[in-house]
Amino acid sequence: MTSLPKSTDRRLGLLIDLDTCVGCHACVISCKEWNTSNYGAPLSDMDAYGEQPVGTFLNRVHTYEIKEPEAPAQIVHFPKSCLHCQDAPCVTVCPTGASYKRSEDGIVLVNEADCIGCGLCAWACPYGAREMDAEAGVMKKCTLCVDRIYNENIPEEDREPACVRTCPAGARHFGDFDDPNSNVSLMSAARGGIELMKEQGTKPTNRYLPPRPKSDIESQSQIDMPIPFLEPVSGAKGFIGWLDKALEKI
Repeated sequence: MTSLPKSTDRRLGLLIDLDTCVGCHACVISCKEWNTSNYGAPLSDMDAYGEQPVGTFLNRVHTYEIKEPEAPAQIVHFPKSCLHCQDAPCVTVCPTGASYKRSEDGIVLVNEADCIGCGLCAWACPYGAREMDAEAGVMKKCTLCVDRIYNENIPEEDREPACVRTCPAGARHFGDFDDPNSNVSLMSAARGGIELMKEQGTKPTNRYLPPRPKSDIESQSQIDMPIPFLEPVSGAKGFIGWLDKALEKI
């Protein structure tokens, strides 16, 4: 079995704003692209255009409708990937030492050369954050783009996880949670960052900012808002003119 480091020099992770995430899946696509086409380990797809496609993704987005009592329903998009837990059970159950946690930054990784594909780490992970690559026969997971954040061959502004760099809504943030003055620590403290499934005792590094409650939506009759008067379009020519005449007869 693999042992965990007693402490880490840093605790790098993601802060995800559930109030801002629009569920566009840009993070999913950029993660797949970076790991397949650049420095990362390829993520295979089996029978991609067939009847039973199977693919490996390190990041997925789930969408839910939630409803609080006496409040309107709202949609929440929930991105899910490895949480890089401090007390990572996926590491301690690994029989070959393939799963390990780095002491320098707290990132949990898999040494694919030592992975035998037994799946014990996936069973131990309470978040379902690991995926067996059907083609390679080994377990794969989010690496926090470790091959990217330390890569001096790319511009400094790009040295953050691909999912963070590409998020159009600015819902994903990357930083050191052990630094109280980091962007992720300050935002988490200000907005009440959530430790997912705290009762599991895994001490996940990643945090989620809860969606802000939506106020009741007033009906249109209650809103004192002038409705602009739109002049009808007349004198149109061509196809639009023909369509106008045809609709007038209905």
